[in-house]
Amino acid sequence: MGIQKGDSLRYRDSQLDDYSGLPRHKFPHPSLTLSLRAKTSGSSLPGTWGFGLWNDPFGLSLGFGGSPFQLPALPNAAWFFSASSHNHLSFTDKPAQGFLAQVFRSPKFHPLLIPAGLALPFSRKMTRKLLGRIIAEDSSALSVDVTQWHAYRLEWSPMRTAWYVDEALAFESPASPNAPLGVIIWIDNQYAAFTPEGKIAFGVLETEDAWIEVEGLEIK
Repeated sequence: MGIQKGDSLRYRDSQLDDYSGLPRHKFPHPSLTLSLRAKTSGSSLPGTWGFGLWNDPFGLSLGFGGSPFQLPALPNAAWFFSASSHNHLSFTDKPAQGFLAQVFRSPKFHPLLIPAGLALPFSRKMTRKLLGRIIAEDSSALSVDVTQWHAYRLEWSPMRTAWYVDEALAFESPASPNAPLGVIIWIDNQYAAFTPEGKIAFGVLETEDAWIEVEGLEIK
């Protein structure tokens, strides 16, 4: 899967998934093990790429990606995730850029969402702090040469999430996203950031030709 060279005026995405056209509550997986082999065209590609599971939380596209048929939601995800330096995808002090093993667990609703929303126009730092109390997250930076073939495995169950690289345990967390989720494998030129200083940024980046190659995909 690949995206072509282009400017920062248009969103470019290539992805495989198993939830397109489904409402979020009918996404297909309550738990699973996902295995594949993959390599990419570069070690620091602009935008994001990865493979794993999520609840497609962006809904209504928010300008880039996402389903146009459902409302936004808090994130539930477990994946191998690569984010370029323009991104900052953590609500706490977890690794937020680079190649990560990452998990988010969020409720459908939490009472703190009301003060978080009210605080947003006045103190983005406070909003981020409140979201960090609502959204459970865990992540670890992975030292992998992604331009070479490696075997990746993600094990997701209600009590545990584990990431393996070349059959070796790379990271394990008691955090587990709320089901149901859908499988996604993608590469795009998007970025999003909510920094500890309260800065919010999102958009698309200029890119050269970029690709991710996958083989041996198994879902159990």
